[in-house]
Amino acid sequence: MDAPTTSTDEPSIAVTGLAAMGAALARNIAGTGRTVHVHNRTPERTRTLVDEHGAEGLVGADDLDALIADMEPPRLVIAMIASGPPIDDLIGQLRERLDPGDVIVDAGNSDFRDTERRAGRLTGTGIGFLGMGVSGGEEGARLGPSLMPAGDRWAFELAEPVLVDIAARATDGTPCCAYLGTGGAGHYVKMVHNGIEYADMGAIAEAVELLRRGGRDTDEMAAIVEGWNGGELGSFLLEITARILRVVDDVDDDVVDDVVDGGTADRHLLLDRVADRASQKGTGRLTAQEALELGEPATTIAEATFHRSLSALVDRRRSAALGDTTIDARPSGIDPDDTAAALLACRLVALAQGFDLLAAGSEAHGWELDLPRVAEIWRAGCIIRSVLLDPIAEALRTDGPHLVTSPAVGRRLDEATPGWRRTTVAAIGAGVPVPVMSSALAWRDALATDRLPTALIQAQRDVFGAHTYERTDRDGTFHSSWTPTRPGTHP
Repeated sequence: MDAPTTSTDEPSIAVTGLAAMGAALARNIAGTGRTVHVHNRTPERTRTLVDEHGAEGLVGADDLDALIADMEPPRLVIAMIASGPPIDDLIGQLRERLDPGDVIVDAGNSDFRDTERRAGRLTGTGIGFLGMGVSGGEEGARLGPSLMPAGDRWAFELAEPVLVDIAARATDGTPCCAYLGTGGAGHYVKMVHNGIEYADMGAIAEAVELLRRGGRDTDEMAAIVEGWNGGELGSFLLEITARILRVVDDVDDDVVDDVVDGGTADRHLLLDRVADRASQKGTGRLTAQEALELGEPATTIAEATFHRSLSALVDRRRSAALGDTTIDARPSGIDPDDTAAALLACRLVALAQGFDLLAAGSEAHGWELDLPRVAEIWRAGCIIRSVLLDPIAEALRTDGPHLVTSPAVGRRLDEATPGWRRTTVAAIGAGVPVPVMSSALAWRDALATDRLPTALIQAQRDVFGAHTYERTDRDGTFHSSWTPTRPGTHP
């Protein structure tokens, strides 16, 4: 069946799934002057939202039949529910109730492969489907998120006016929303966004830990992070980190017993009461898996994901306590400027790996992603928004998809490398784990190395499995016996 003719009328709009994100998004849409029909699997949540905010333009429905009956076609139903079986079940129910020309938007964190499959389920029904990444958390959903929609083009055109109106705005006024392509492209871009987020969060956590291990009190650490956030490193994640470093525990605010380097005693930071078992919802893991599938070495994103998994192994970690007497518990030489350089380099590497993965995914899945536009829609509203994304968008537009080959990005990495190395070396010498910083540095060094030790790996593979190897001095593939002419001799 051909795509329906796009209506010139705005659709009637519904949001189903009224947890924090769904409720916030519904109120955001209502704030544009549109009526929003709201529904939740448990009617009590719908009634509570309408009781509290119905005057803003929210109209409740207790079940899907009532929801669809209350809406005039064409209908735009935005689902903010859990990925997996719940969204599959909802799409099945909506398919039975909607008409050709209506549109379903999956705005949850679905696996892009599932999004492709769901789009296929609706092919031929006349019902449009969009898989849309939404970033910004509850605050972003309420005040302006970064939106990453993809799917049926006509469906996007129907939804575009409302999506553009509710999206965040970059400093130049550009809406942080763009059509990204067919099928699962939107959820793929959101997945990679989250992978970059994992790496950025991990690098910031390592930088703050190094400042603390270096003997700085909490006020000093907060001031340093605030200073970083005022410059090239400015970002949402650094902004909230500075806030976190100034929040005192409101449950137990006894004065800390120990005083760092003779300084003023601090009250307990709330951060010190937070368990160090980092959880995750799976998008970092999906990013790492996709990198392996496509042969893209997104090592820093993968390492940040693995480190979260390691953090959850509390009993194993306690049993593995080191007895290494060479470790200096208080690392020397942790300079804030060097640490800032390391943090900048890690962010650039995470972005480079992410855009490499976007380029590879676009080619593999036939999406033709506009990578500079992706960088632009991440400039506001989303979790990884940062000052760097303007020059990153320009580098992608000018120099192509691989940021590490951009002269501007390469120059900035070179400038940051001495401080990056000093910080990483100091951390390793003190036994402070910095998996994100060190894996990012290893990735950068490997790319810049003329000859890698992987030549020996190829020789080993040829010895034990006759897997063959290529030579540097002639074309073709070769297999050798690898038996020395005389044992114990060298050429």
